Amino acid sequence: MNTPTYEPERFHSAEYLAVLDEQSSPMLFKISKIALKSMRHAAETGYPLEICGLLIGKVTDTGWQVHDVRPVANLNKQRAADRFELDPAAYQAIDRELRGTGTEIIGVYHSHPDCPAKPSPTDLNSAWEGFAYPIISVCDGQAAAVQCWAVNNAGNGFQSISIEEQTS
Repeated sequence: MNTPTYEPERFHSAEYLAVLDEQSSPMLFKISKIALKSMRHAAETGYPLEICGLLIGKVTDTGWQVHDVRPVANLNKQRAADRFELDPAAYQAIDRELRGTGTEIIGVYHSHPDCPAKPSPTDLNSAWEGFAYPIISVCDGQAAAVQCWAVNNAGNGFQSISIEEQTS
């Protein structure tokens, strides 16, 4: 059974389309099957609110290699259905924990309840260059799609990144 996907009209507006770079990134987003399953599960469990978390791994010449994901609280209580605010204290705690391990925080994932796995202008305003940004579309409580994005070199939009799921 296929999960339906939703695309509200705002995703067709000039403001939303402007954040999408037409050129895809040559980089790859490599993620373990377990980590991807964990992100999807967190998004389904948090539905109908947005969830968020951190990607743990390494950045290489060819892209992002994700070894683990860590859920982090969404501090946005007013608009939790369509916005997230990553808990900075959790970010700092995880960053400290990773020191000396050979891995680091390399991105942020979040969900889009009943919306596509495409970035919004709000996502671009809070994005950091060099980070990977997978988005999980959750429709009617089921993870429908996962797409990954990164800020382009000009810093004015997101490029899509191919996801390579790995068994280990």
